Amino acid sequence: MTNPLLQDWDTPFGLPPFGQIEVAHFAPAFADTMSEQIAEIEAVASDPEAPTFQNTVEAMERTGRRLDQVAGVFFNLCASHTNDALQAAQREMAPRLARHQSAILMNAPLFQRVQVVVDVGTDGLTREQARVLELYHRMFVRAGARLAGPDKDRMTEIQTRLSELGTEFGLNVLADEKDWALFLDEGDLDGLPDFLTAAAAREAKDRGSPGKYAITLSRSSIEPFLTFSTRRDLREAAWRAWTGRGKSTNWPLVEETVRLRAERAKLLGFENFAAFKVEHEMAKTPDAVRDLLMAVWGPARARAREEAGALAALAAEEGANIQIAPWDWRFYSEKQRKREHDLDEAETKPYLQLDAMIEAAFDVAGRLFGLEFREAKDLTLHHPDARAWEVTRLDGGHLGLFIGDYFARPSKRSGAWASGYRSQQKLWEPGRPIIQNTCNFAPPADGQPALLTYDDARTLFHEFGHALHGLMSDVTYPMISGTSVARDFVELPSQLYEHWLSVPEVLGKYARHYRTGEAMPEDLVTRLKAAEKFNQGFATVEYCASALVDLEMHLVDGENFDAKAFQDQVLKGLEMPSEIVMRHATPHFQHVFSGDGYSAGYYSYMWSEVMDADAFKAFEETGDVFDKGMAESLAANIYSAGGRQDPAEAYVAFRGRLPGVEALLEGRGLT
Repeated sequence: MTNPLLQDWDTPFGLPPFGQIEVAHFAPAFADTMSEQIAEIEAVASDPEAPTFQNTVEAMERTGRRLDQVAGVFFNLCASHTNDALQAAQREMAPRLARHQSAILMNAPLFQRVQVVVDVGTDGLTREQARVLELYHRMFVRAGARLAGPDKDRMTEIQTRLSELGTEFGLNVLADEKDWALFLDEGDLDGLPDFLTAAAAREAKDRGSPGKYAITLSRSSIEPFLTFSTRRDLREAAWRAWTGRGKSTNWPLVEETVRLRAERAKLLGFENFAAFKVEHEMAKTPDAVRDLLMAVWGPARARAREEAGALAALAAEEGANIQIAPWDWRFYSEKQRKREHDLDEAETKPYLQLDAMIEAAFDVAGRLFGLEFREAKDLTLHHPDARAWEVTRLDGGHLGLFIGDYFARPSKRSGAWASGYRSQQKLWEPGRPIIQNTCNFAPPADGQPALLTYDDARTLFHEFGHALHGLMSDVTYPMISGTSVARDFVELPSQLYEHWLSVPEVLGKYARHYRTGEAMPEDLVTRLKAAEKFNQGFATVEYCASALVDLEMHLVDGENFDAKAFQDQVLKGLEMPSEIVMRHATPHFQHVFSGDGYSAGYYSYMWSEVMDADAFKAFEETGDVFDKGMAESLAANIYSAGGRQDPAEAYVAFRGRLPGVEALLEGRGLT
């Protein structure tokens, strides 16, 4: 069998040959490329020449190229277009890949060579090479390269088991999301706007129930249903399904994960996993994380109580003899927003066409960074919904390929994210990146354009900020390419980019009614801007509660650990408002338990928000949010710099100082 994953890809832009790839190709491709990388690593480890940066660290950077290529295709498909066979392959490959990585990072002769290079010092190295050396050494040490005997074997066992647990956790959540739907009849649609009923009718038809309407657990379906449905009983049923994802399967996985993470940290000499995880982030210590979150928690909870009181008064005024419950909040909050700002989602959505918002994001990148985007037609991508654009500089030089996959479907996990098939680097060709944004917006009805909520449009800008971080990367080594930065710094480029969506001239140009083509009225833009701080008590409380539970859960040793009781205890200690729940309850907290990325690190969105609020203020202070000098500094020090320097140094190089929490509180209206 000819395996396309193992062939040279003679395709436009070096794209994976998606039309030829079958699930059966992955297992042999992984086996072949893992063996190849082990042989490459052994050649580095056994090199008779004295260790140098070039023959050790840079040589390691050159290993595993074909494995990275296979893994890039595999994990993108697992997240954005999966099926039963692919999920079975994912379960099989997760522990094999973990053992493979451990075999490299536990290779004693290899680590000894790295240590020799470190001991020699950085004289003669460029600043970028010195940073890469530092990060490689850190990676080996934190993986357990200094361990010996039973401890070393145990670390490999832990890493392998954690990979299995993370895979199973994510697949359980996906199964709950895929299998559940609330089927409605005509009489159940009271209050629902046309865009939602049209999408629900299409979903029901796709699920084999034409004539009915299906609400799913995609955020683009469930959130507008909770916002507009007048049927409190149906809102409660939908809310319980949404917040119940993973509850029947994932609590035991969480408990084992927390125990193993704590054991891993102790093997490496740390008091707890949170201390291990944040040691080299900007925060440095769990206490610093808690200080930030609690500085925001108090004002946010106070504001949320005010908001809850206003919603209760509104419900009573309308004759509803109820206590505001979590499934009521969005419904009455939308009414309150209409009352306070004369604004509702149904009024704004016709002006926010998906295609126009994509063009708006591209235009901002052009004005800030001199980039151009040309749609690349006739490419075979991973799914028919996906689209691609070649990204070039103003001089015509190729920068990379951008792929957008925007619509929800059962084969895609929920949420929105940026990923890549190829990272930028300068060690070999092709060295330019292929970056993908994946979202879960509601698909349009037949013959209609796709329309977004304002939150959807903000999500599009957020993920495109991540994409720019990968596309604009300008470093030599893959280790520090693009988004390979500290976890509590990685959200800065994405969250900062969101600010340009609400710039009046951007909305004025691209927010146009899908039927009439008329620009969003100026008074509507004004009301939209004024409403940005509306409901921020709720939004901040649901986020901070998730971040604090994540942090506290990774401070324990995991022995006799009851995850459900622990979550409830943390929320009780915070005096969590009864009308609000965590944005991500533990059994479906995929940021934290579907992998190691945001474990003890969900706080990073807020840590980055401190910087993004301050960074956008830097543009505002110039009097021009597209100020050329500020944009050049932002590109040089943040978007193109990857991880070539410490993130605090990178921010100071851009702004001249580190920020305080004041701009964040002001931006959320919590001062």
